[in-house]
Amino acid sequence: MNYFNSKLNFFHGVMFHHFHDDKLHLKGQGSISKETLVNIINFVGRENIIDADDFYHRYKENELTNKNVCLTFDDGIKCQSDIAIPVLEDFKIKAFFFIYTSLFDNEPDYLEVYRYFRLNFFKSIDDFYKYFYNLLGVDLENFFSNKKDLITSIKYKYNYYSIEDIKFRLVRDLYLHKEDYKNLMLEMFEKKKFIPSEIFNKIFFNAQTLNDIYKLGHKIGMHSHTHPTLIEKLEFEEQLKEYNVNKKKLSEILNIDNKEIKYMSHPCGSYNKNTLEILNSLNIEIGFKNIINVEKSKGMKKVNNSNLEIARYDHALIVNKMN
Repeated sequence: MNYFNSKLNFFHGVMFHHFHDDKLHLKGQGSISKETLVNIINFVGRENIIDADDFYHRYKENELTNKNVCLTFDDGIKCQSDIAIPVLEDFKIKAFFFIYTSLFDNEPDYLEVYRYFRLNFFKSIDDFYKYFYNLLGVDLENFFSNKKDLITSIKYKYNYYSIEDIKFRLVRDLYLHKEDYKNLMLEMFEKKKFIPSEIFNKIFFNAQTLNDIYKLGHKIGMHSHTHPTLIEKLEFEEQLKEYNVNKKKLSEILNIDNKEIKYMSHPCGSYNKNTLEILNSLNIEIGFKNIINVEKSKGMKKVNNSNLEIARYDHALIVNKMN
């Protein structure tokens, strides 16, 4: 099977998050190995993958072809520097790394902490879900029944999520208030005797790692400050603060003019008209979504609808194609 086809015939980014090895980074839901990353690059075609800076300039000059692909990495996760960076260097590929910055204040978004917790303290993701719902102690049958159409819609957009994955995310993002969800997870931590701060340096970039990646020639972009899962639900001023702080801190850590921070990706693919207005006001020149679908609900009329809505194809979908 070829990578490009009638449904995937446009320039785009390939999106990566998690990697595993036989050492520190355990295999988990959605993670891939060094060998799988190599296979993905070969499957997409090394000749089709262009460096981040080249992708940016070709986009600006309207010179990208339907088979131009860039590689993108979200969230500043240490498995990327430990496992993916050596592969990129072997292939001489320069990628985009999109970083949220609260992690450099030792206040990271807990999404990765929760993931580490699931992988290291439960036998499986289903075991975690069972424990979570038992602790929540609420009958969610009516909630899920009322969200049936939404579940179907999300499954269409993100078909690499299981139905149970989607249901959990709806409980996390819609049923529970953010603080209630966090408190529930902290209660689970306590019951399992897990201390989050002890693993921050194992799973997140530090400032030196970010500088090392930048000095290798990779491009660093924004991903908000605190990584809200639904930034589109925030008021204009809250969104503005998220991206203002994000841009300021990245430029300070890298010791560069903030004008050099001109790329971004939308955390969890979430944005609205306010987000796009804010990003334009901050002189962000290209931004990436996390799917390839045309989202009419966001006013999109085509794939790569605007400079801040460039499509990305999740690596999990490529693995499915390869198999």
